[in-house]
Amino acid sequence: MSAAASSLQSTLLQYKTEVSHELDSILSWWMKYMPDEKQGGFYGSVNNDNIPDINAVKGLVLNSRILWAFSAAYSRTKEQPHLNFAKEAYNYIVKYFVDEEFGGAYWSLNSDGRVYDGRKQIYGIAFCIYGLAAYYKITNEKKALEIAIRFYEVIENYSFDEIKNGYREAYTRNWQPIDDLRLSDKDSNEAKTMNTHLHIVEAYANLYSVWNDEKLKKQIINLLNLFDTYFINKNNHHYNLFFDNDWNLKSTLQSYGHDIEAAWLLQQCAEIIGEENAIQTFRKLALPVTEATISMIDKDGGMWYEFEAASNEMIYEKHSWPQAEAMIGFLNAYQVSGEARWLSLSLKSWHFIKQTIINKDNGEWYWGVTKNNNIMEKEKAGFWKCPYHSGRACLEIIDRVEELLSKK
Repeated sequence: MSAAASSLQSTLLQYKTEVSHELDSILSWWMKYMPDEKQGGFYGSVNNDNIPDINAVKGLVLNSRILWAFSAAYSRTKEQPHLNFAKEAYNYIVKYFVDEEFGGAYWSLNSDGRVYDGRKQIYGIAFCIYGLAAYYKITNEKKALEIAIRFYEVIENYSFDEIKNGYREAYTRNWQPIDDLRLSDKDSNEAKTMNTHLHIVEAYANLYSVWNDEKLKKQIINLLNLFDTYFINKNNHHYNLFFDNDWNLKSTLQSYGHDIEAAWLLQQCAEIIGEENAIQTFRKLALPVTEATISMIDKDGGMWYEFEAASNEMIYEKHSWPQAEAMIGFLNAYQVSGEARWLSLSLKSWHFIKQTIINKDNGEWYWGVTKNNNIMEKEKAGFWKCPYHSGRACLEIIDRVEELLSKK
């Protein structure tokens, strides 16, 4: 082995070792601080000092992402506590979130498990499919697969637009039209969004990995085509975020975390279904999309949050989740191209996370930091802050490094 090859192998092994330790740290934190022993399930919010808000609402996204993270982690670790934690998440979702009367899952619950917001947000139901498929993969629990398929059929029956194509954002509990379609206050109130479509295709691909249904595959291919047709801006290789029902673009906002997440995730979805044309399309797109995010990397390795092109306004914050996606996206670009600069950028993202984002005193990751690297005083775990981006980054890096090392 040449000196250069030996150095590369050493770098990759060190990367894997560090990330493996961080995965264990993340999972341990969630098992220690999130269980709601009095009311069941998991707290809806925990702050940077590891103090829970015992009255916080419990979100479908949080619980589904916990289910996914611990199921996916168990696939690798085979550690019984990880399986037990996934089972707790599964049981809570089935008992409290599943709407047996109208189908789908509630958006949020009160801290005691009573329905808080019964709306049907497609994004949340997609994440539930994602978690249920992962849980089925490690347990062969038939009910988990049955619910996942039921939720897929509900999305297809109510959200899929057979005339204009694509998926509408939200409905009332009994699937009637709703005025406020937004995931959160910061989002535009539009009928079709890149974010929801990205996580539908992610969920569908994960479901396909355990249920090889031809109609499901057809819908995954259709979703991938929508990204190639509408969502990707082929002039600047950022992803368009908001559309009305007729696919008229309604936003000039650029979200760098979503860009680099889509760069690798859409390629992965195409690979899961084994669709060669889609694989080639999104392997080719991965590099220019990832390239488009480089200018948004600060000198310390952190990725800025968003840019509003219409007002030429940058949001100078470094949220934790885009850093996690940058780790994967840059390493994926290295795997696609073989260019060493991409590996360096992935390692730089990891270095920034180690130095700035990981809460060294109390565990887990901060929400993010401001322009001057001051800690953002937002929850460490909550409605949106889950072990999904951080845990998935660790798992993806481990898998990808092992793949790279196997070829040396």
